[in-house]
Amino acid sequence: MGVISYRCIVTNESFLGISKDIKADFNSIRYKLATNWHPNKQLQELWNQYGESGFELSVLKDLKYEDPKADYTDELEALREQFLTQDKQARRIWR
Repeated sequence: MGVISYRCIVTNESFLGISKDIKADFNSIRYKLATNWHPNKQLQELWNQYGESGFELSVLKDLKYEDPKADYTDELEALREQFLTQDKQARRIWR
């Protein structure tokens, strides 16, 4: 689990999300974008214009955890907020 990023290489705009299952969330977001069904319209427009090759997908921070059944949402959101504060062009993937 951690903070994930979809960064448009051309515009340098980043879209950050929190993830409890990074691989599954990357696949889900990519599928929604490929089918023109993602709720973040700005991200969707950039994806439509530049395609998957126009984006860099990355994990900005892995959250280490002790109990896989515990809810780490608050910690993940705090980490994402730190990245959003550092990068003024970054936005949330999901609003």
